Amino acid sequence: MLKDLFSKKRHYATLPGEHPPAGLAERREPLQRDVPPGLVHKCPGCGGLWMAKELLKHLQTCPQCGHHFPVGARERLEWTLDPDSFHEYDAHLTSTDPLGFPSYLEKLQQAQTATGLAEAVVTGEGTLAGLPVVMGVMDARFIMGSMGSAAGEKLARAMEQAVHKRWPLVLFCASGGARMQEGILSLMQMAKTSAALQRLDAAGVLFISVITHPTTGGVSASFASLGDIILAEPGALFGFAGRRVIEQTIRQKLPDDFQTAEFNWKHGMIDKVVHRKDMRDTLALLLRMHAAGGWAGAVRAGV
Repeated sequence: MLKDLFSKKRHYATLPGEHPPAGLAERREPLQRDVPPGLVHKCPGCGGLWMAKELLKHLQTCPQCGHHFPVGARERLEWTLDPDSFHEYDAHLTSTDPLGFPSYLEKLQQAQTATGLAEAVVTGEGTLAGLPVVMGVMDARFIMGSMGSAAGEKLARAMEQAVHKRWPLVLFCASGGARMQEGILSLMQMAKTSAALQRLDAAGVLFISVITHPTTGGVSASFASLGDIILAEPGALFGFAGRRVIEQTIRQKLPDDFQTAEFNWKHGMIDKVVHRKDMRDTLALLLRMHAAGGWAGAVRAGV
């Protein structure tokens, strides 16, 4: 019938293998269900719908296209370090409000409540495949992983611990840059962490920087780019200024993949793009390769 060609689209969605109740299409009534928040996630890469449990089995990556969903610091530590080996540093260190910035303390409290973290980075020590390591993990859920004075202090102290213990340092970077609510005190962390890494380098201690999405601004311009080895997750944004700012400055159209992990790899800015499911094994391999360089022997000797 001609009228069938112009009939309205159905107002319900079904999962694969599921059929709407009889008569629903004729009544034009939406299918009402109580779906708990966070039960189903839509992949930004391919548009697929995935149950949260299914994504978790794949370490929060899309089983179809490989898109890497953001993860929290605690999850990252759990997936990377040996079970029950992590000892946290400076767990309660957090920023104050040195500039009296409007609503900053409320914003801090909201971030702490939402993430369960005191700051945008978690640092500590543990073992990875049986090898000792100092580790820091930035969490983009905490005010976009912005680097305030406390976050920079936690990172600098972790770097000093790595120098003292002569253990390799692994940092998972994720940040929107400096935290504007702390002004120059935030920008100072770029110099402080870079100076701490110079002492790490002088001591001959390995530093592996892992770029996750997004790593931008002052973090990309300081410690994230100073690793002896720089790894990155697929599709991770890694750069200083944003695409629009750069295009307006140079008056040129940038490539579609500009500032992605793959773009940076092709241009020599990082050493390898590593899928999340392979990250622990890759880090373990790198640690074992460098263990013969002396630091593991120093650990065994109790130096």
